[in-house]
Amino acid sequence: MAVLGAIGFSGKAIIVKLAYRHGVDAVTLLMWRMLLALPFFLLMAWWAGRGQPALTRRDGRDIAVLGFTGYYLASFLDFAGLAYITASLERLILYLNPTLVLMISVLCFHHRLQARQLVAMAISYAGVVAVFAHELHFEGAGTALGAALVFGSAVSYAIYLALSGRVVQRLGALRLAGLASSVACVLCIGQFLLLRPISAAVVPAPVFWLSLLNSTACTVAPVLLVMLAISRIGAPLSSQVGMVGPMSTLLMGYAILGEPMNAWIGLGTGLVLAGVFLVGRSPMAPPSAR
Repeated sequence: MAVLGAIGFSGKAIIVKLAYRHGVDAVTLLMWRMLLALPFFLLMAWWAGRGQPALTRRDGRDIAVLGFTGYYLASFLDFAGLAYITASLERLILYLNPTLVLMISVLCFHHRLQARQLVAMAISYAGVVAVFAHELHFEGAGTALGAALVFGSAVSYAIYLALSGRVVQRLGALRLAGLASSVACVLCIGQFLLLRPISAAVVPAPVFWLSLLNSTACTVAPVLLVMLAISRIGAPLSSQVGMVGPMSTLLMGYAILGEPMNAWIGLGTGLVLAGVFLVGRSPMAPPSAR
């Protein structure tokens, strides 16, 4: 389940890149993904909330904030960035999430960094720089914009992860995911209605079917699979198994999209995986006294 969930999440970038070949933009593509996923997320929230206490005003505020940062803003920046960079580089940047959560914990919660964590972060970012420099050489200045947008997506999702801990304890992971994702769906649909005419919703048939595949196999199903995996083998092992994600994106990008695969990309991917693995295994130092 953990492997299938990681591959499902990774396939999102491949589907987005395929849809862009039909001339659709990020706002429209994201609207279709979220519109088709909304019924599943509402069902998920209802199912997980059966027999649970009613939501309070505080719950509603927290769900709105987490839905905006973790699912709406992160998704929009990610989709926008994929118009400029390869799926492989996108997945490597997003995989820096553990290091970003660590930095947020240091800046906001006064945790102390250990030497091992600093080394691990340096290794991870060196890997991304290696792949970025290779892609910048071949793709041009648009690579910098795309990488910045996807990095903004990673930061937004890291903020969600850092803020969601206490809310997960109150509401449960599955209920929170369903509710926050539903909020994001409404925001994405509203964004489309504000920025595009209704006629823009008419997209080529391949874009619709790709969006349906994206909303189910690469959005809803991975959420459920990872949750089920965590309940059976725990979060640490599920996270380690999730390292198959960047490798699966690399292979799918090469096989489906014709993206390059060479020593630089292999080296960068290996460095990112090694650094994130070390970050995950390093215990967090207690908050400093301030």
